[in-house]
Amino acid sequence: MARRPGTPRLLRELNDRAALDLLVEQGPLTRAQIGEHTGLSKVTASQLLSRLEDRGLVSVVGEQAGGRGPNAALYAVVPSSAYVAGLEVGPDGVTAGVADITGHIAAQVTVDPNGADDPVKMVHSAVTKACRSAKVAVSRLSAFVIGTPGVVDPDSGDVKFSFDLPAWHEGVLAALRTDLRRPVTIENDVNLAAIAERAYGSARDADDFALMWLDRGMGLSVMLGGRLHRGRWGGAGEIGYLPVPGAPLPLGAARRGPEDEGVTESDTWGTPTLAGGYGALVGADAVRALAHEHGIAEPTAVDCVRAAAADEDRGGAFLDELANRISYGVTSVNIVLDPGLVVLSGRLGRAGGLPLAARIEETVGRISPTRPAVAVTGVTGNHVLRGALYAALEQARDDVFSAPAGS
Repeated sequence: MARRPGTPRLLRELNDRAALDLLVEQGPLTRAQIGEHTGLSKVTASQLLSRLEDRGLVSVVGEQAGGRGPNAALYAVVPSSAYVAGLEVGPDGVTAGVADITGHIAAQVTVDPNGADDPVKMVHSAVTKACRSAKVAVSRLSAFVIGTPGVVDPDSGDVKFSFDLPAWHEGVLAALRTDLRRPVTIENDVNLAAIAERAYGSARDADDFALMWLDRGMGLSVMLGGRLHRGRWGGAGEIGYLPVPGAPLPLGAARRGPEDEGVTESDTWGTPTLAGGYGALVGADAVRALAHEHGIAEPTAVDCVRAAAADEDRGGAFLDELANRISYGVTSVNIVLDPGLVVLSGRLGRAGGLPLAARIEETVGRISPTRPAVAVTGVTGNHVLRGALYAALEQARDDVFSAPAGS
């Protein structure tokens, strides 16, 4: 692999990028503060700030009073120097967000599919609506990251299989790139939730952890060495297909259709779900049924779990059994990967809170050779969307911040 020599131009580019990343992370700083954090001299810091001002990437936003002499100018990244879009696509609609280069979310909208099954039209409509709300032209977006349920091919970047979105298939990515005329990335939705967890939540800066997504269905994402583990074919984390004793086997090729095996209508959510496997134990319908057996009679699985966690005298026995069920999946991951930390996410995971997490940690520690910490998600808002925006910002900053002057 060819290496770029340490030329003055390369060093300038590295210094510029370091300063920009610092300003995004810490906010407005003076020239002297930038020098202190980066190890650059005052002269070098002044030169790079001049370059970045000329490129429209930083500007003076105020002053900081010091000791003797004039006040020092405060520099910050220009928010409008680039924008990105992140999207969460599901069977019930598309949520799109637009953020500026600093990460500030300028707009977030949700679009009902209204029976439309064309992925390109759905995404285009959501992006257009979000940009209109943010007062940002679509042409100003530098990157798009889209979160979808299902298996994403690591080589092509296309959706190979999605139980919830049968219209998403090979060729959709190319069509989106043609329509939006910008870089587009499709990523598994639970993987994006894990990215958000590492950036903003309970796994902040953790190099190794697993995220268990408990919602209408379930999913898993694994971060090893600070990188997502997708598997050879992109199927890592499809834990809903995990066979469990006493439950019917799931079908890996299950399709959504009235006569297809492996598909059942969800009583809780009113949409098709994968039958059998791990979902027969911890899917929303199974969780609600278990709660009702224990006298927790709220209408939805999420309501049942939340009520039990709020009153452990009443719901403790239900939480004990639910923790045992969830522990089958967590233990399988822990024995194979030993991630050290497991984060519970999704609506059911959040609803159980610390009472459920503590029970899972104790159970897994009892039946595993090692005991991982089990935590509840620390991410607020839409987890998938926040992960998509974060991933899009990483791409955009690489392009915008690392571009040499005059490009």
